[in-house]
Amino acid sequence: MEHLDRIVAVDWSGRVDAAGQRRHIWAGMWTRGKVTLEAGRTREELIEWLHNLAAETPRMIVSLDCCFSFPAWFLAEHGCATVFDFWRKVAEGQGERWLARECDEVARDVRFWGAPHKRPEQFCGENLHRMLRLTDLDNKVTPKLAGEDPERAAKVLGITPKSPFQIGGAGSVGTGSLRAMPFLLRLREAGFRVWPFESARLDAAKPQPLLVEMYTRLLTGAVKKSNPLARKAYLAERSYEGLSRSVLAKALDSEDAFDALVCCMEMVRFRDEFPSLKATRDSTLRLEGITWRPGIQKTI
Repeated sequence: MEHLDRIVAVDWSGRVDAAGQRRHIWAGMWTRGKVTLEAGRTREELIEWLHNLAAETPRMIVSLDCCFSFPAWFLAEHGCATVFDFWRKVAEGQGERWLARECDEVARDVRFWGAPHKRPEQFCGENLHRMLRLTDLDNKVTPKLAGEDPERAAKVLGITPKSPFQIGGAGSVGTGSLRAMPFLLRLREAGFRVWPFESARLDAAKPQPLLVEMYTRLLTGAVKKSNPLARKAYLAERSYEGLSRSVLAKALDSEDAFDALVCCMEMVRFRDEFPSLKATRDSTLRLEGITWRPGIQKTI
């Protein structure tokens, strides 16, 4: 018996301009075996679309490519007892104040870095770990990991964990994450469950849709995504089922579309794991969150 009716993987964007959002936000969607790949929505329009989809198929998983939280010490510093408290603070305007560059009205918090600002000394050397969540540290290759899980080690080889404090420059995730949190809050208030802060209720008599955090590179593995020929070879090798010519054409034409499609199909591949996802009991992870990956529930 199928536990899920729909899976949506969103390649997110923190861009300010509506045109940029419509160009860079892509959603790969699997609906009872049918696969589609869509763009053209702003963040506001995307969240409204997801809300409508959930009303139609509540047995639904949605993943977003952003950090759902910050290191636990940072939430504690701002008096947030839960991640939802933190999202409210961000939604009330604090997020945009952290993203603002120095000006007469805003004094920049130097812990938020990225071009043109270098990483602060307090996040360098032996203090590097302070700018990362536990899940960010976990999402990199270690000698131990390479010995225990060769398949995953091959996928994340050479990937550097990203910090939500980085808001500029190549690989920055902080901007998109801070601009996602008000929308995550809205989805939760509309009835979505959010893992790992809450357990999945996909098999309940009244099922609820589930939100999970994803890291696209962790799911795509080693591939030169900016190269259309590399994207084509990757998709040909995996032979995902249910992909139409139009879907493949979109993935070959756009790196963002490729990310959304592959992440969706990897979630489909491991879809039986989602109904059993349980809320974490770890006090730190309850604040920081966890990036979903296949088999993650067995490791926490």
